Amino acid sequence: MKIRVLSEADAGDYQALRLRALQTNPESFGSTYEREAVFAIEMVQERIRPDENKFVLGAYNTDGSLVGIVTFIRETLLKSQHKGNIYGMYVAPETRGQGVGKALMLEVIQQAKKTEGLEQVILQVVSTNGSAKKLYKSLGFETYGVEPRAIKDRGLYFDEDLMVLFLHK
Repeated sequence: MKIRVLSEADAGDYQALRLRALQTNPESFGSTYEREAVFAIEMVQERIRPDENKFVLGAYNTDGSLVGIVTFIRETLLKSQHKGNIYGMYVAPETRGQGVGKALMLEVIQQAKKTEGLEQVILQVVSTNGSAKKLYKSLGFETYGVEPRAIKDRGLYFDEDLMVLFLHK
């Protein structure tokens, strides 16, 4: 497995996996398959283009297939630049349980630690996703709250655990 920062050239692979994520686990994302399925490739390229405050990591398996993604976005307002957010974490079902998610998270944390002035990383996870919560806790994330009914999908509500990792304790 190889993990690297995605670029515009990876937009097709990213979009295919992102759409699969939205179909496979719709309760885990704020967006929908219907919304993103019509995104032009240029929009996807812009979405994943890395800059000083944002990057998307991709995990590729040995056959060159993209099997995992995670996005990091640093806050840009002066009083919140010490925080970064993790979004859109997804691992293809056929590769779950093989360490892909852990490898992606370890790499995003390593990259975040290199960001000057960044002190903490925040994420949200659906409260019923026990395996993801277990992974995040094993990496040092702590739950600091729960947002009830954070996501509403097809009439069903899903709570989200709010988690934080302090990079320099």
